[in-house]
Amino acid sequence: MTKEPPATGDQRRSQLLRGVLDLCLLALIAERPRYGFEFAEALAAGGLELVSDGSIYPLLARMERAGLISSYRAPSPSGGAPRKYYRLTDAGHAELGRGRADWLAFAGPVGRILTTATTPSTGENTA
Repeated sequence: MTKEPPATGDQRRSQLLRGVLDLCLLALIAERPRYGFEFAEALAAGGLELVSDGSIYPLLARMERAGLISSYRAPSPSGGAPRKYYRLTDAGHAELGRGRADWLAFAGPVGRILTTATTPSTGENTA
């Protein structure tokens, strides 16, 4: 068995994000229909600047194939090519609700453990 080196902060954040990026995208679409570039901007504004277009577009395509989102084209306000906007389907709304519940059920206990755990050698609280 090969032991992997400890993850750096960015690596750990990237791994954690990989599991919830679909929920983040569904939540952003639930606010309003969005086009591709807006996702990266909104994620970065929310503190998730690690996400690249190369992660977003394939995930949008998978979610569309799964029936969680649908897309439509609309003219660009700047007069350029039409933009592809995404909106939630009924299945997407249901998935977002389930995903939020799953996240809260997971993040709450993890947060409690991480903030109340003590260090073995000193017995001091690490929070």
